[in-house]
Amino acid sequence: MSRAVNFSWLDQPAQDGARRTEFTWTGAIGTGAAIASALRGWEHLRYEVTEEPTGASDGGRWMHTPDLGVFYAQTDVTGNMVVPEDRVRYAMEVAGSNALELHRELRLALGQAWDDELEPFRHAAEGNPVVWLHRVG
Repeated sequence: MSRAVNFSWLDQPAQDGARRTEFTWTGAIGTGAAIASALRGWEHLRYEVTEEPTGASDGGRWMHTPDLGVFYAQTDVTGNMVVPEDRVRYAMEVAGSNALELHRELRLALGQAWDDELEPFRHAAEGNPVVWLHRVG
């Protein structure tokens, strides 16, 4: 069952003229991917979508910035990003014996550039209200 949601939009102090909102949602497995997909066409937005893991599925985190595009990572039960074994092996292969290159590849695999760009916008949110959404039925 879906229903309309109204958000309280506030000024975003991290960027002049920008607005912000936050909400917490509860839904079926896969809702996070659906939300991130729906927002994907709005290239001027910065957003994060987090789907918590359940007993039946892993969680996920989607981050988007206008400059970097979309980043996705699977998350574990404690909210840590999971970097697949093949991605770690790729990073090691690309880096060879170059420790700085390995560090760069692992930062990329963890979405560090997205975190770095979004962090000022997260701190600007302190004290702002959160809208709680719950799935009924």
